Amino acid sequence: MRPVPGKPSLPAFLTAHPNAVLVEIAAAKGSTPREAGAFMVVANGRLFGTIGGGHLEYIAIDHARALLAGKAADETLDIPLGPEIGQCCGGRTLLRFTKVDGSVRERLLRQASSEQQAFPDIVLFGAGHVGLALAAALAPLPFNVTVVETRSIEAGALPEAVAFRHVPMPETEVAAIRPGGAAVILTHDHALDFLIARQALARDDLAYTGMIGSATKRATFSRWLMREGGEAAWLSRLTLPIGAATVKDKRPAVIAALVTAELVTRLLGSRPAAGLSARQDERLVDR
Repeated sequence: MRPVPGKPSLPAFLTAHPNAVLVEIAAAKGSTPREAGAFMVVANGRLFGTIGGGHLEYIAIDHARALLAGKAADETLDIPLGPEIGQCCGGRTLLRFTKVDGSVRERLLRQASSEQQAFPDIVLFGAGHVGLALAAALAPLPFNVTVVETRSIEAGALPEAVAFRHVPMPETEVAAIRPGGAAVILTHDHALDFLIARQALARDDLAYTGMIGSATKRATFSRWLMREGGEAAWLSRLTLPIGAATVKDKRPAVIAALVTAELVTRLLGSRPAAGLSARQDERLVDR
């Protein structure tokens, strides 16, 4: 599991905070901020993950720390999410509290690793300004992100959660994207963009194929694709330009935010929410 810079991975958190309590949503009924299976690990002064925030989470933190201090014994709390706790979700959440020992630690790491392996693949072809901004935006999200480049990049340019491949022929990397994944094409060379896009569009099992550019570039690529033996139907699977559906802004960070929204919608829109996440952030609670 690759950590996000500045954020400890789950193994690192558990190593640094062996005296901790696992708080899990055992059941969720009606409208609730998180689903059954969501979790956080509570240590003294530190948290990893979230069960939804708000007063529900503060109750859970207080109870977990009371357990750590030997001041509480209840292993479950059944909490109605109504006016009495300052929340108006209207549902009900059953929380389960378990002190972290060797078996709990193993279970957490096994589940988190299994979940991460199931994350969709996103391959970013190109590490220019937009590629780097997009890598940073995607790093904390439930994706396996790889940046592919023909050029070297500066050390530390990418988040630790993002893999990097320095290759002479990026188009050959398309075949490694697992079905349901995405190819986002942002290289420094239009001819290279076209080669990569042709390989990606020839597959009908990718959830997203996008290319940075303009309407003019799309028209040029369409003509090139037909000359190169591609099929007109493939073009319906191409998002070009990327991130331009609602906001016209060419700043790399804004483009990255818009493309991230496209990818989340396309790749995660039909997937059930997962309870565990290998990339949940640690948060400091000053209490």
